[in-house]
Amino acid sequence: MSIRFILCFNKQGVVRLIRWYVGNESSGDTQDVIAQIYRLISSKDHKRHSNFVEFSETTKLVYKRYAGLYFVMGVDLRDDDPIYLSHIHLFVEVLDSFFGNVCELDIVFNFYKAYMVMDEMFLGGEIQEVSKDVLIERLGTLDRLE
Repeated sequence: MSIRFILCFNKQGVVRLIRWYVGNESSGDTQDVIAQIYRLISSKDHKRHSNFVEFSETTKLVYKRYAGLYFVMGVDLRDDDPIYLSHIHLFVEVLDSFFGNVCELDIVFNFYKAYMVMDEMFLGGEIQEVSKDVLIERLGTLDRLE
């Protein structure tokens, strides 16, 4: 199981967080790929469609919308979808606990902390920690070190 990329953007398609773990092997540059992902996901009716969509010959998208933000993971086609959906949810829960009811502005003005959360959970495209309590404890320690 490996994550190719993690992407967070708002309803207008403005990227708020992005981390590429595997090189972008598809045609076009990074901005084109992000625009394709945005068009694909934002056009879906989230109440009637699933949170999984095939993106390329090797990648599928697992995504979830929380308020005005989309959280997207690009994963291998053979990987188990629900696992990644649960990790997106855990990521948002940890952000919410760490920031205290997280919103888009928290991510914009404290992006380095949001990346710190991401790096504690995911490293090199692999899931590192799945315990919310452990993550909150580690992040609190790192935050105090600043």
